[in-house]
Amino acid sequence: MSKYITITNVLGSFATNCYTVANTETREAVIIDPADRAEYLISMYENQKLQPVAILLTHGHLDHIGAVGGLKQAFPGIKVYAGVEEKDVLARPELNLSNMFGFPVTAEADVYVKDSEKLTLLDAEITCIHVPGHTKGGMCYYFADEEILFSGDTLFCRSIGRSDFPTGDSLLLLQNIEKKLLVLPENVTVYPGHDSRTTIGKEKKENPYF
Repeated sequence: MSKYITITNVLGSFATNCYTVANTETREAVIIDPADRAEYLISMYENQKLQPVAILLTHGHLDHIGAVGGLKQAFPGIKVYAGVEEKDVLARPELNLSNMFGFPVTAEADVYVKDSEKLTLLDAEITCIHVPGHTKGGMCYYFADEEILFSGDTLFCRSIGRSDFPTGDSLLLLQNIEKKLLVLPENVTVYPGHDSRTTIGKEKKENPYF
């Protein structure tokens, strides 16, 4: 039986999936894409006696970074990780889409990661997979031993992310999903940035883009 659990919270106006992976033995937790409602997440972690140690950002769009500031205030030792190519998307409201909605939002990572880089968090090894296309610095996070992948807005159930936003590229998106994600084991569970979970095997067979 795995010592890890994954908690899903659907947050914000865009119904973004915010995931929390927790080690049930150490009670440490990693947060993937804290979209909104920092106060709600903080209360949940306190109630469940979890200690967040890291925030992993799949990309810099406002609907994936809205609670970063509040969480950093609540948990001073927490570190934010993002793809190295995503630095200016996080920092520039015209690129992260927050200007479109009249309330500029920015974020900054403590650690900028590269393709194939390995992170050790929660006593687990996490592989960073750079998949540009939705944004230029889009990063997926693969827990190989747990057979789970956090794909952000790159790969969805029977769909893929949009590529018509700033720094997007449809050809790169398709090429990199096929080359870097669909080669993973078919039983890997995919946790996307929106909508329902899927598996690599299901997407190889049923995704109309491939």
